[in-house]
Amino acid sequence: MKLHYLILAAMAPVFVAAQTPNFTLTGKIGNLNKPAKVYFDYTENGNNHMDSADVVNGAFKFSGNITGIAFSRMTLSHDGKGKNNEIYAKGAGDVIYFYFGAENIKVTSVDSLYNAKFTGSKVYNEMLAFDKATGETVMAINRTANLVMERATPEQQKDPEFFKALDVQVKGKTAARKDKLVQFAKNNPDSYFSVAGLTEAFNAYRVPVTDIEAVFNKLSEQQRKTYAGINLAKLIEANSTTAIGAKAPVFAQNDTTGKPIALTDLRGKYVLVEFWASWCHPCRLESPNLLKQYQIYKEKGFEILAVSLDSDKGRWIEAITKDGLTWPQVSDLKGSGNEVAKLYGVTAVPANFLVSPEGKIIAKDLRGEDLNKKLAETLN
Repeated sequence: MKLHYLILAAMAPVFVAAQTPNFTLTGKIGNLNKPAKVYFDYTENGNNHMDSADVVNGAFKFSGNITGIAFSRMTLSHDGKGKNNEIYAKGAGDVIYFYFGAENIKVTSVDSLYNAKFTGSKVYNEMLAFDKATGETVMAINRTANLVMERATPEQQKDPEFFKALDVQVKGKTAARKDKLVQFAKNNPDSYFSVAGLTEAFNAYRVPVTDIEAVFNKLSEQQRKTYAGINLAKLIEANSTTAIGAKAPVFAQNDTTGKPIALTDLRGKYVLVEFWASWCHPCRLESPNLLKQYQIYKEKGFEILAVSLDSDKGRWIEAITKDGLTWPQVSDLKGSGNEVAKLYGVTAVPANFLVSPEGKIIAKDLRGEDLNKKLAETLN
């Protein structure tokens, strides 16, 4: 149930000419010292940044120059094992996600980032108001679920009913947020978080693009012309090119050996264009089902062409091997900037498109039993 936003999944450092910082972020977390370290990853107007700082007597500081509003992930490694151990290995590590602007921000807590209080940030306060109106974020929901799993007894960890009940809770919370995101945008046409909310509704909850577009068009011109607004407009446009019945955009990318594989190479078969990543937990939970369906229908004209949104080739290949995936795999290793993902308007995984032998999209975003039924009715 670990879910991580693509916007932060493949952050790479960007080096820019020295500028006078227009934001500072100072922190004080108890009395921590080395090996404790804070990692600060943020993205603004398409620019990705990575920074880190040792914690000295609980204190750390970051500064930089941004334009507009930035979305960030801050990670505190208490034991010095690095941010990936907090983000991925622990499942409910000391990680926070937040928005900020060109401000002087203070972060304080007696024990952890997760319990920290923010002062000095108008943008952060607006984010809190947005979350209060829309409910728990996806990260918060999944963090709670991961904690429940970590604290489960050995008997519970073997009980399918325990996981089924937890899944019902998670789905209930996410469904409640889904509707509120769109309603917030309707009620707040001049808020930056209306654009953020519509983007989340589209990416994470698959709200129909027609619903998103109708609300987006009523936002203020100022918000529609922000970097985030322009990107959402592009997603809306891209989605229209991948509507059911449309001709699937053709593409080619390299496999793990560097050999290019094109969608047109598979013309004449039913092809599931599967977008995934090694770090995507829901994607890999679906792998056993995909393997089963592949075995059933491969000889009946079915193929899977997987497009990975990884940036680390080693992790990509390791996941393929560990999960026993046998279908064609391609990637340009640009992470969330994958060119095929952009072409198909994919900004969150898992996502997929079922393409007919003639090259037309006949279904999309099918998982589990929904996919199985569609394949059965199409290929039997």
